[in-house]
Amino acid sequence: MLTILVISLLSLYISLPRRIPVNLGIGKWQLEKTLFLPGIEWKLGQLSFSRDLEIKQGLDLKGGTQIVLEAQVQDVPESERAAALESAKTVIARRIDLYGISESVVQTAKNDQTYRLIVELPGVTDANEARALIGQTAKLEFWEMPQDQPPAHDPVAGPESQQPQAQPQPTDLTGQDLQKAAVEFDQTSGEPVVSLVFTDEGREKFAEITKRNVGRQVGIYLDGAPLTTPVVKVPITDGRAIISGSMGVKEAKQLAISLNAGALPVGMTVVKETNIGATLGKESISASVRAGLVGLLAVAAFMIIVYRRLGILADIALVIYGLITMAIYKLFPITLTLPGVAGFLLSIGMATDANILIFERLKEELARGLPLRAAVELGFGRAWDSIKDANVTTLLVAFILYNPFEWQFLNTSGMVRGFALTLTIGILISMFTGIVVSRTLIRMFYIKGK
Repeated sequence: MLTILVISLLSLYISLPRRIPVNLGIGKWQLEKTLFLPGIEWKLGQLSFSRDLEIKQGLDLKGGTQIVLEAQVQDVPESERAAALESAKTVIARRIDLYGISESVVQTAKNDQTYRLIVELPGVTDANEARALIGQTAKLEFWEMPQDQPPAHDPVAGPESQQPQAQPQPTDLTGQDLQKAAVEFDQTSGEPVVSLVFTDEGREKFAEITKRNVGRQVGIYLDGAPLTTPVVKVPITDGRAIISGSMGVKEAKQLAISLNAGALPVGMTVVKETNIGATLGKESISASVRAGLVGLLAVAAFMIIVYRRLGILADIALVIYGLITMAIYKLFPITLTLPGVAGFLLSIGMATDANILIFERLKEELARGLPLRAAVELGFGRAWDSIKDANVTTLLVAFILYNPFEWQFLNTSGMVRGFALTLTIGILISMFTGIVVSRTLIRMFYIKGK
């Protein structure tokens, strides 16, 4: 019970709005003030965790712009088109992050021989600049580092690579001269490395650059921002290079994708642009809140009318369910869309469904003449099988809708995924509140009361 109380209080604090207006008036004495609740910021050594605890709203709630881009893959071999589209997605997502747009969504879509990217930019009402930014072909360049500047540590390429402070100089070696980048593993150390293969023309350019820069760095830049600055150990004349350092597999893959994005000639064309006003988002939020409150009140009233004291305890468990769910939305954080709100509202009914199954089993055990305590424990135990089976099948459907492995024959829509994610979270929390919270409340306040 103490654990449930602590979780509930923490969830209540996290779920509260960060700005709470206070308006009090007693005669001539008036108080108008806004309370600001701080977010969370924890730091333990090198580990840190911070959240502003604001609800992240998707495009349909916050308003903004949706841009559909079509990749020009005519000159790309068919076997490499999917990788090219993924590389373009990585570059555009990186550009949007640098542009400072929060809660953005970039997803791929493929239909026959059409390869597209769907970009959602919440909060962006004038998307001309953003459209120009994301519609460009990725530009990969190789730069020479100044030799008269002290180096600084570069965490991307590892301790052997150092980032000079002065302005580097561009070379004539670009992404058009890079044939392919791939992740490999060093045969001696087993560490992941990124291999580069240049074209015939690129091989000659790269050989000249490495001859001039032995013992120094060569910067690799994408869209004007440094990807990595590896040190040239020996002249490389065969057109094949290895980038090594303190990289994990994930970092090596990300670097290879970014390099390929600048190497593959994939241009992007804007084929559709949709503006969604913030007014629609506000109206949707208001309607969703009203629907949620009406649904909660109807469910709470039904439980009290049918199950009386047990119904009151079930309603308390339902409130705890809502607080924990909202806290999780803010902590992760999860971007809420209208389908996501629908998933949350649907999971409210499923949370109550668990209590109904338990209470009906309890009635059956009491009808058999069992003592109250034994009937409660047996009712929970036998209802658990039904609750588990029903929730597992729903979780399976939610898994298919969310499609975490990006299977092309399944859904890839961000809206549907939002629904699946909130539904999954709701189901998992409802199992906790239905079994653990409800059972504890019944043991504390129902059995002892009789």
